[in-house]
Amino acid sequence: MKLLRYGPIGQEKPGMIDGQGGIRDLSAHVPDIAGDALSSDGLAKLAGIDPDSLPQIDPATRIGACVGGIGKVICIGLNYSDHAAESGMEVPPEPVIFSKATSAVCGPNDNIEIPRSSKATDWEVELAIVIGTHAKYVSEEDALDYVAGYAIMNDVSERDFQQKRSGQWTKGKSCDTFGPLGPWLVTKDEITDPQDLAMKLSVNGHSYQDGSTNTMVYKVPFLISYLSQFMSLHPGDVISTGTPPGVGQGQKPPVFLRPGDVVELSVDGLGQQRQSVVAG
Repeated sequence: MKLLRYGPIGQEKPGMIDGQGGIRDLSAHVPDIAGDALSSDGLAKLAGIDPDSLPQIDPATRIGACVGGIGKVICIGLNYSDHAAESGMEVPPEPVIFSKATSAVCGPNDNIEIPRSSKATDWEVELAIVIGTHAKYVSEEDALDYVAGYAIMNDVSERDFQQKRSGQWTKGKSCDTFGPLGPWLVTKDEITDPQDLAMKLSVNGHSYQDGSTNTMVYKVPFLISYLSQFMSLHPGDVISTGTPPGVGQGQKPPVFLRPGDVVELSVDGLGQQRQSVVAG
């Protein structure tokens, strides 16, 4: 299943993609793509609905972030060895984790706003894991049982804020619009192997990132198990798993986003995003 949320900002409704790629309204069956709807039972209930029986939605309708009620967004840093190398950093002996404010999350095609005083706003195409069931101290072997599905996240990053402003990475990762998520939550049954998904990102038609999740240092089951040793994971929590090489900071000379730019990104099986860059 491909689930989504559509409508104006702050008024998103739950939806489902039908066999022709159209949007169907799920409002009569579930209040949101959030909470209990993400559990195994909740997803099974939605899977039993015939999409053709649901009201059609205008395809021009705005698409919001594919998950509502997100409790936390946890990101993994330097999880691709070649990206670590282009950043001039060593692959860490354990996953580097940081938070992205939930207020940064936005729709997959919403504008990216360049923050005031920004000098180095950058892009990162990533595979996002959406948790469906409360997870605490879970084993690596059982970790995928706690997953509702997967989505695309653009982990937009302000490198000066992140690296030069006397703090942890969070301040460079949490500006408004720095977390485009979606277009869809693709349930895990549709993704045979989350470690074999091609990932691409271009800016103004120029390809910068062209990688695969198969080069992750720390894989999806390990990350879920690892994080669950430090904190409870709740339905709707999002784990963004790192990015392959090709970020703007790694170019020679570096290239950063400016108003007027257009960013396009995709992950196999998870759809695509397109963002216009504007001044904040």
